[in-house]
Amino acid sequence: MKPLRWLAGGLVWTVAALLGLVGVLLCATIVLLPVGIAVLMLARRLLWVSARLTLPRAARHPGQEAGRAARRRAKALRKTVQGGREQVRRRSGKVTKKGGKALRKARSTLR
Repeated sequence: MKPLRWLAGGLVWTVAALLGLVGVLLCATIVLLPVGIAVLMLARRLLWVSARLTLPRAARHPGQEAGRAARRRAKALRKTVQGGREQVRRRSGKVTKKGGKALRKARSTLR
């Protein structure tokens, strides 16, 4: 599929380049200036189409790809945080038990 897109992009780029050349030649004469401007605008659109055919998706739609990457990273972060939360719960239970023993020991020595 990728080589086919590259081939189509190359052909569209060639047509756009030729249309651009014709548009510049038409703009050289005052009488055909409106036609030349229209042909140049069409050449510009075709150049954009050829670029979209050859570029990868991330370059064509940077906003969408950034959103996808952010969602993937957020999902991974949520998994990490939940795993960390369970560890904190386990460790805090151990700490409070140890802390409680030390506190009782300190109270008994003060009395």
